[in-house]
Amino acid sequence: MTIKRREFLKKAGAGAGVVALGACAGDETSSGTGATGGISGPRVNWRLTGSFPPSTDILYGSGVRLAERVSEMTGGNFNIRVFAAGEIVPPLQVMDGVMQSTIQCGITPGYYYTGKHPALAFDTAVPFGMSSRHQIAWMYHGGGLDLLNAIYSDFGLITFPVSSTGAQMGGWFREPIGGLSDLAGLRMRIPGFGGEIMSRMGVTVQVIAPAEVYPALERGAVDAIEWVGPHDDERLGFHQIAKNYYYPGWWEPGVTMSLLVNRAAYDELPAAYQAVLRTACGETLSHTLSSYDAANPVALRRLVQEHGVTLQEYPEDVLEAAWTESNAYLAEQAADNAGFNEVYQSWKTYRDLSFPYAAGNELSYARFAFPKIGNIDMG
Repeated sequence: MTIKRREFLKKAGAGAGVVALGACAGDETSSGTGATGGISGPRVNWRLTGSFPPSTDILYGSGVRLAERVSEMTGGNFNIRVFAAGEIVPPLQVMDGVMQSTIQCGITPGYYYTGKHPALAFDTAVPFGMSSRHQIAWMYHGGGLDLLNAIYSDFGLITFPVSSTGAQMGGWFREPIGGLSDLAGLRMRIPGFGGEIMSRMGVTVQVIAPAEVYPALERGAVDAIEWVGPHDDERLGFHQIAKNYYYPGWWEPGVTMSLLVNRAAYDELPAAYQAVLRTACGETLSHTLSSYDAANPVALRRLVQEHGVTLQEYPEDVLEAAWTESNAYLAEQAADNAGFNEVYQSWKTYRDLSFPYAAGNELSYARFAFPKIGNIDMG
């Protein structure tokens, strides 16, 4: 990262905890008084879209909640209209839509856009990465968000974490996986670096837009799919087709979603509105993560007890192969791309610090206390 880019980020207030949206050219503005309460300022009308359909109520709902909080805190002067995936831009092209000012902002996983820059994967999750808590801590307190925004700035964007799913599950399979050899030739929907690693282990990987995942599984176009976790997966009905539900989701152990914002539009915002957006996005991030933590255990119990789902742990040889291939792939990317390497070294340093602490304290507690209540079979 150049000194110029670092100064650019400092002036933008892109340090820990800064979260913002921006308006695109052509938005209607007028004088507002904040008569209904909240911060006074110009009247601004924006549009937001994302990569997820309304059926994924927590993910899609993060945009709705963000818009509601922004409106409340500005007395209705700052309004964001939320559109479902595909209504304005295709689900996998949200970043392009924000870059081109087709939309003012969008909520989407950064790893959908690794074709533009491989380090954008760190904006969401990489295989054998950190938990959501550690991922967010790295972003806000370990310099991760500054590094990612240095990359996004090359595309005329600024980004901030706005939602988190927590640890994701390991996907749905029509047939059980007995070992590493069973992955050869298997067709699986899995995006991001997880897909790269699965491909190295013999899987035929497909990247399919969220709304198309169920139809692909239903008609047999894929043999397995990964999505999010019990709450979303039950709502989308994957258990009706595939009964083998795997864990752990080693490629997405702690996921964050981005709020991508057009940089030029962001610069037009009054400072007071920027402060509102920082607060609204921080609230939305916390609310989304806690919502998943509340909803997933209940949904998993239903999947097992009412829908006949069989929970399966990935075989040891699959996990070992995935660990080896993941670390090799990240090292290769770092060797080939200086920008990737800068983010990777920061991320790896933080992971290497946080893992031993969690293993010594939290894992010790979990190993003793959690089995006293039950296990993942939820029986």
